[in-house]
Amino acid sequence: MCTVAIITARGGSKRIPRKNVKEFLGKPILVYSIEAAINSGVFDEVMVSTEDEEIAEIAKKSGAKVPFMRSTKTSGDFCSTYDVLKEVLDDYKKQGKSFDKACCIYPTAPFVTGERLKEAMNLLQEKGADTVYPVVRFSFPPQRAVIKDENGYMQFRWPEYALTRSQDLQPFYHDAGQFYGFQVASFYEQGKLIMEKTVPIELDEMEVQDIDNLEDWKIAEVKYAVCHGMKLDKIK
Repeated sequence: MCTVAIITARGGSKRIPRKNVKEFLGKPILVYSIEAAINSGVFDEVMVSTEDEEIAEIAKKSGAKVPFMRSTKTSGDFCSTYDVLKEVLDDYKKQGKSFDKACCIYPTAPFVTGERLKEAMNLLQEKGADTVYPVVRFSFPPQRAVIKDENGYMQFRWPEYALTRSQDLQPFYHDAGQFYGFQVASFYEQGKLIMEKTVPIELDEMEVQDIDNLEDWKIAEVKYAVCHGMKLDKIK
C-alpha cells in the first residue's frame, strides 16, 4: 500500500494576501501541515501542490516534495479541491507512480496533528471507508435557527423545534476544513472527495478554527497558544 499526503497551497488569496506563507506564531502557516504529515509516519510521500515559487521553496525546506508545479488551470479562485487532487494524481501517473491511499491536507490548518492524520488513515483501512475527514458539532442546534420574514420580523425556520430542549435534538456537524483521507480508486470511480462510505472523526471546538479573514487568524493564534501552553504575548 502506497500513500501520499497532498498539501494544496496555491499562491493567490484575496482576503488574506499571501495567506499560505503568512507567519502563524513564528513560522509560515503552511509548515504546520507539512510537519504534521511528516510526523504522522503514515505517508510514503509528502508533497505540496502549488504554482508559486516561494511556496515551493518553503515546502522543500520544510521537508516536503514539489515534484511538479500546479497548472494555471487549477490555480484559479474557482477551481475545486477535487480538480487539484486529480491533477496531482494524474501527474504522478505520468511519472509512473501511483498511490492506493491519499490525504488532502489544507495549508492553513495549524491544528492538524500527526496523531490525527495517523488515526484517519488507520480508520480508512479499518472501516473499509472511501473517505475519512474531521467534523465538529455545531455549538448551537441548527434546528432552532431563526430567519427574517418578508416584513423583517424574526421567525423560527422550523417552528416544531421552538420549544424542544437542546439536548433532545439530533446533533448536527460540519466539516472542520482540515484534511480528507481517501481511497484513490474510489476517488476516480466516484468523481468526488466526500464519497459514499465516509467516516467522520469528531473534533473538539478548540481543535478547529476557520481562517477566512484577519480576525479569524487572531482567534486561531489565541486558540493554538492556549492549547499548546504558549504565552499570549507571542501574538502580535
